Amino acid sequence: MARHAYLCLGVLLLAYSVINATRVKRQEDDGGDEVNPEQLCDARPADEYFRLTTEGDCRDVVRCTRSGLKQITCPSGLAFDLDKQTCDWKGKVTNCDKLEKPRKILPILKTDEPICPEGKLACGSGDCIEKELFCNGKPDCKDESDENACTVDVDPNRAPDCDTNQCRLPDCFCSADGTRIPGGIEPNQVPQMITITFNGAVNVDNMDLYDQIFNGNRHNPNGCQIRGTFFVSHKYSNYAGIQELHRKGHEISVFSITHKDDPQYWTSGSYDDWLAEMAGARLIIERYANITDASIIGVRAPYLRVGGNKQFEMMADQYFVYDASITAPLGRVPIWPYTLYFRMPHKCNGNAHNCPSRSHPVWEMVMNELDRRDDPTFDESLPGCHVVDSCSNIQTGDQFARLLRHNFNRHYSTNRAPLGLHFHASWLKSKKEFRDELIKFIEEMLEKNDVYFTSLIQVIQWMQNPTELSQLRDFAEWKQEKCDVKGQPFCSLPNACPLTTRELPGETLRLFTCMECPNNYPWILDPTGEGFNVRK
Repeated sequence: MARHAYLCLGVLLLAYSVINATRVKRQEDDGGDEVNPEQLCDARPADEYFRLTTEGDCRDVVRCTRSGLKQITCPSGLAFDLDKQTCDWKGKVTNCDKLEKPRKILPILKTDEPICPEGKLACGSGDCIEKELFCNGKPDCKDESDENACTVDVDPNRAPDCDTNQCRLPDCFCSADGTRIPGGIEPNQVPQMITITFNGAVNVDNMDLYDQIFNGNRHNPNGCQIRGTFFVSHKYSNYAGIQELHRKGHEISVFSITHKDDPQYWTSGSYDDWLAEMAGARLIIERYANITDASIIGVRAPYLRVGGNKQFEMMADQYFVYDASITAPLGRVPIWPYTLYFRMPHKCNGNAHNCPSRSHPVWEMVMNELDRRDDPTFDESLPGCHVVDSCSNIQTGDQFARLLRHNFNRHYSTNRAPLGLHFHASWLKSKKEFRDELIKFIEEMLEKNDVYFTSLIQVIQWMQNPTELSQLRDFAEWKQEKCDVKGQPFCSLPNACPLTTRELPGETLRLFTCMECPNNYPWILDPTGEGFNVRK
């Protein structure tokens, strides 16, 4: 419920009254003085909201426009959070005593004449330091300005633009605009891959849904069962159920241990935060879902709050092959997945804009935004949506069916970049017609001889060895041992371990697993559940 309310706040924001202000009274610590908009807006970003006073109920903010100051007022019971730049529940807003976001001192990166020796750049103060020290996560300038200009576009040590002479498959793939087909294959010889992914805990609330979609009777043109990818969060997950999904050939990836609802925790997370959350989640899954084949190689950030270079440094060190958290804005031609050795080929879109700026040996399974227009022939200006359940205008099964087919055609008729359908299971279960329409769509697509429902790792396998449709039936990477599922579930009656951890005081949680029960409920400081004491 809290998460739903949080997501709705951005929509509410658009509905508030807009007031044009030409001259305003600003309350400072030493009393009120009249300030005109030109002074207030000097060097201030046009999309940044700020307060004129700290008095009142913390609901009013303004931003700068060409016609003056525009004011918005949050609904009753909410307050404006300057850090998040949106309305939120008043009890959660801690900056009502501030007029604006802290102003950061920027380094001096561009000058008509060099002010530093070669190999060095200037801090905001004019002091020169080594170029390599900029945007390394540790302030080296006295004014800390070397860590204040670190986006994909301005990081002095950012990854270079795509160079196809250096970037070669199977290890590297890039293109100038992201739309190039791997291997230079003609579009009509490219399999249209569709990836169905689910985020969150796997448990009794959704395992029946997964059984209905992946019922074992739906096969790709090569005779193998269709596959999905599950980004698993830890709390409330049934590890016997995860073990069964893996046995059936689905891909298991990580979605964190804690799934903390503080967005800044993810956006500004340290290397150690990402290590504990994602490598820890993999350790828990491998142990309690008994997955021993080193196949857990994918990461998705909670709330798609990408963690910048720190997240990707951790991933490279821990042998995570891909991330699936970055969204590409809706465009006429969709983007193919790419490696991050070179600069990402599209705008840093989505939550908090903390995309990696450096070069990383990691694949990005980019999430192309879906076109949510109910009638594509009607030129309606609606933003794209990256997760199907964020397409808030989709309310009926018929609308969902049109969304699926329209977006399939967008990919199929252009460069056949993989079509990603990303879900939270609760959305598909909220209306039976949504589930029925998805199944109908899957079965309709499988009547074609050039459409494959694959896991994300299968997409990478094809991209590393681009193979035309005429030879795909025998494509070895897609016909491995799990093409045909054999045997029975590992256990029919898993252990239902009632466990506690001092990290979650007062909570007793059930850990369902075919393995032995641990001493404690696994959590971020104790991912094995064996206890906090470390033997020396």
